[in-house]
Amino acid sequence: MNTANQVEQLIQEWKAAGKDRAYIAWHAALACVSWPYVFGARGEYCTVQNRHRYYSDDHPTIRTKCKGYDSGSCTGCKWYPNSERVRCYDCRGFTYWCLKQVGILINGTGATSQWNTEANWSSKGEIAAMPRDTLVCLFVKKNSKMEHTGFGFNNETCECSNGVQHFTSRNKKWTHWAVPAGLYSTDPQPEPEPVPGWRPTIRRGSKGPEVGECQTMLAKLDYDIGPCGIDGDFGRATEKAVREFQGDHQLVVDGVVGPMTWDALDKAVAQLDPEVPVTYSVIIHGLDITQAQAISDNYPGSEIVKE
Repeated sequence: MNTANQVEQLIQEWKAAGKDRAYIAWHAALACVSWPYVFGARGEYCTVQNRHRYYSDDHPTIRTKCKGYDSGSCTGCKWYPNSERVRCYDCRGFTYWCLKQVGILINGTGATSQWNTEANWSSKGEIAAMPRDTLVCLFVKKNSKMEHTGFGFNNETCECSNGVQHFTSRNKKWTHWAVPAGLYSTDPQPEPEPVPGWRPTIRRGSKGPEVGECQTMLAKLDYDIGPCGIDGDFGRATEKAVREFQGDHQLVVDGVVGPMTWDALDKAVAQLDPEVPVTYSVIIHGLDITQAQAISDNYPGSEIVKE
């Protein structure tokens, strides 16, 4: 079973290799096989906290299938392999998340509303007319509602029902198909909305607000991020601080901030004494004033210092 970090790396590699949207969305779906089903989830990390967030008496498996639901610990859970996170979904959250990775936005709070939102699709129809060699979203219609959704490609399917599953032969339950709008277009797509709990993996050479957030957290934890300070640029000093943090928290020391390191940073910062004020500077270093201000605005108490 892949971890969230491994799937994220695969997606980045496919994008760098110039793979098309349909290829990436389908293979991202396949890479998530064996990840858990949680009703209401759309790709959040599978954590005890997120299971508590989505729990309802109508969906008791959110609790009964979680070893650590009551203890608060994920240790020993099959969905916490080698102390690394996976993501969780329900059926419409699964197709939503996979398509989101390629900038395709499928609107709707459930399978029925997704199907009924015409702007979501470039074409759709009944299963007998399903096109071959085309990635589609599949639906199961009962009475007037779509009760389930997943992916179909040729005769294969991938869905999140009892966890994420891949089938090499399409079940007769599927009744309808739809091709997501923009999936086979070269037109740029709108920026997808963020999934709660998700941050991109960053490493030396990365730039942007996520780097600034990481630097801020390291600085709050008294790690030396170098003379450039919080500048949104993942350089040698930031990498050194990340490695020191990873070593102090029993993580793989690779200088890469992926899901495990983000989680550890969140927990470490949450344990700081809230009564102790933390001040820091956003130094203009390789950033224009607008970029520096954008980083500063996210962190109350910061000041912009011109290098």
